[in-house]
Amino acid sequence: MEIVLGCMDLDLALRVEKPASPTESSTSEQRKDYEKWDRSNRMSLMIIKRGIPEVYRGTISEEIKGAKDFLAEIEKRFAKSDKAETSTLLQNLISMKYQGKGNIREYIMGMSNIASKLKALKLELSDDLLIHLVLLSLPAQFSQFKISYNCQKEKWSLNELISFCVQEEERLKQERKESAHFVSTSKDKGKRKKTVEPKNEAADAPAQKKQKEDDTCYFCNVSGHMKKKCTKYHAWRARKGLPKLPEAK
Repeated sequence: MEIVLGCMDLDLALRVEKPASPTESSTSEQRKDYEKWDRSNRMSLMIIKRGIPEVYRGTISEEIKGAKDFLAEIEKRFAKSDKAETSTLLQNLISMKYQGKGNIREYIMGMSNIASKLKALKLELSDDLLIHLVLLSLPAQFSQFKISYNCQKEKWSLNELISFCVQEEERLKQERKESAHFVSTSKDKGKRKKTVEPKNEAADAPAQKKQKEDDTCYFCNVSGHMKKKCTKYHAWRARKGLPKLPEAK
């Protein structure tokens, strides 16, 4: 509601105390200031009453004529117990655990925000205590990081803690990627690959040579037929007067 009135330039009555009512001796400047404040007060009061539910509006006495006083009365209806709120915030802060998901910077800033709320409730936590709470809430993957901090004499500020935690988270992510790549590569190496055995040309050579020798004519030394089927051999026998050979089956 205050934002709306501020945007409409009607929040003067909320920011400035009511000026003295004008009298016959008041200057024109004083009358002008009072009129400006009075208009702001009347407009603000109408907008506030219009903007809130009737169930709340009816609980405020009609005798209250100031917009600032009207808002103060409304605020009392929503007053919280500081002790209960402090207990809830402190419980939330102590029970927070980082699950390794999301952004560790936002996580630590969220814890710092709760600490700021506790400070507003007059329960101030020192930076050292907040840093220890943050470290205790980190998962086991940050064990080496925690040991490193505990072994140092120097204390970190909250900003330094955020910066170092971000760097550590990036390092852990990189290690996980490298580990996953190594496991994947090892599995691929373990698989048996199907190989095609090369032809043993040396072993096949004698058989091919033998087959070639069987198909070679010993008379004309031409491959593709045997001697008994060689036309030149039969012609030579005819010239020599030798009997014909029986036909090969």
